[in-house]
Amino acid sequence: MMQRLLALVLILLSLPSLAAVRLKDMAQIENISKKQVIGYGLVVGLDGSGDSRRSLMANQSLKNMVKHFGLTLPNTVPMRVKNVAAVMVTAEISPFLKKGNSFDVQVSSMGDAKSLEGGILLLTPLIGNDQQVYGHAQGAISIGGFNIETNGGEKIRQNYALVGRIPGGGILQKDLGTQFSPDSVLYLSLREPDFTTAFRAAQAINQAFRSQIAQATDAGHIKIRIPPQMKTEGGRVQFMARLEEVEVTPDEFARVVVNERTGTIVVGANVTISQVAISHGNLSVEVSAQPVISQPAPFSRGQTVVVPQTQTQVNVQDSKLTVVNQTASIQDLAKALNALGVTPRDMIAIFQALKEAGALKAELVIM
Repeated sequence: MMQRLLALVLILLSLPSLAAVRLKDMAQIENISKKQVIGYGLVVGLDGSGDSRRSLMANQSLKNMVKHFGLTLPNTVPMRVKNVAAVMVTAEISPFLKKGNSFDVQVSSMGDAKSLEGGILLLTPLIGNDQQVYGHAQGAISIGGFNIETNGGEKIRQNYALVGRIPGGGILQKDLGTQFSPDSVLYLSLREPDFTTAFRAAQAINQAFRSQIAQATDAGHIKIRIPPQMKTEGGRVQFMARLEEVEVTPDEFARVVVNERTGTIVVGANVTISQVAISHGNLSVEVSAQPVISQPAPFSRGQTVVVPQTQTQVNVQDSKLTVVNQTASIQDLAKALNALGVTPRDMIAIFQALKEAGALKAELVIM
């Protein structure tokens, strides 16, 4: 785990601190955004890790589904399958995607399933906030992890196995009706609003077109006048293509982003910390279960039973107080954090504590 963190920090150190970014990667046309859709479906083909029979959603949905195929099950008979899970399916559709094109969908468990590994999502309609069906989703789920639980109670888990993704699993069934026909003025909306970045973007556009056609109206909007010779249908597309290629140097935020599900930490180039003293203790609890077979006495009427015997072990690592000097660059910060000799999971708790203490000079984003 420490090697992964060191590799991550080295990647960050190798990147230029102030790199120019294409305008298409940092802004979008105002009022033209992605369409969010949602659907409810069933995942089948799970290896005994699906919803239990206590999950009413999966059981009732499975009965309704098989009824469409001519098989009617009595309501008094409970379903005893473990290979099915009830899920919610979500997606964001590009505004210019056309009917018949595919898009990625995300699948999330709703019941008490243990894992979606190896599952197949059955055909699921996807609706928008206007209750209209815009597409259907179906396919094999990729989760990038596993969650194994034995009958004896032992658990082995890597990453989060209850949320997965189906690349290209959605197919658009209805055009979104997005029209691009600005008359003379259009507005660009920055994905990360910032006054400095907006001003630099307007300057870069004016220099690229050698005309004062762009003006930043606030931290998130840039007003652009379309040149008269490019107001035709084909001219507007040509103008947008040139506009998207304009390179802008954005003002970088000091930000630390952590993902507690995967243990990933990304530290921005402008992040620094004040001089602090850190003491971090690590507590771990390990519970294991072993089946114990109890045999009855000879010629008795007793029965052989299997009783799980659990063992609990608590480990507390020794911790010492360490002084971390004030850092001025990402290199100094990486050296100071690596000197603590902690894992990425511990590092997340340390960053949270540094933020509460006011020593972390950056925004802390937890995914």
